[in-house]
Amino acid sequence: MKVKSILVSQPQPVNDSSPYHELGKRNKIKIDFRSFIKVEGVDARDVRSQKIDFSKYTAIIFTSKNVIDHYFRLAEEMRFQVPDDMKYFCQSEAIAFYLQKYIVYRKRKTYIGEKEIQDLAPFIKKHKDEKFLLPSSDVLNPDVPKFLNETGINWERGILCRTVSSDLSDLEDVKYDILVFFTPSGIKSLFENFPSFVQDKTRIAVFGKTTVQAAKEMGLRIDIEVPTPETPSMTMALEKYVKEANKK
Repeated sequence: MKVKSILVSQPQPVNDSSPYHELGKRNKIKIDFRSFIKVEGVDARDVRSQKIDFSKYTAIIFTSKNVIDHYFRLAEEMRFQVPDDMKYFCQSEAIAFYLQKYIVYRKRKTYIGEKEIQDLAPFIKKHKDEKFLLPSSDVLNPDVPKFLNETGINWERGILCRTVSSDLSDLEDVKYDILVFFTPSGIKSLFENFPSFVQDKTRIAVFGKTTVQAAKEMGLRIDIEVPTPETPSMTMALEKYVKEANKK
């Protein structure tokens, strides 16, 4: 079956330099984007019900840009003045760069990992006496709490936002040759929106072990699985698959 259309379950890229744009252009296929999930912030009452008191913590671990917004939103809502000497541990440079929206680098201490939560190990171990807060959504990579527990530090998780399914009812009669998923929440959203979804000839592309597991649990046939040594990125895997399928 030739591939003429792909739906990526993520927001539209902000610029035309996206590898998806080039993929569509090179192979003359239609690529659409639609976020299958959205993140909604919790309120101060919800934070208090978790027995989370921002004033108790001397260090914060940020694993996503999105949760930064919710931490500072809730701090303002709860009338908590974030101390100038608060320490920030950011999983990646992109997250640390986004943090500048709320803090001035030279006045605060920021520690930056390369990509994975484990990259923060040397910094966290040097500051093991701090009281750490991990702000997160209700969906969290299990590697994160596992790693933090292994370090032996004093830490707590605060759920500051929740992942919910987007309304996709307008897609009910729209068909795509390939559906692309990056999270278990995206798979969940598909079936919440379309409980009677039948895969049939639709190809399913998934990224990551947890997404693969979620897809299999829902009885989906996985046609494209990423990452692999040969295709470490989704666009590379799609390019390979489309060229082979459209050659036939």
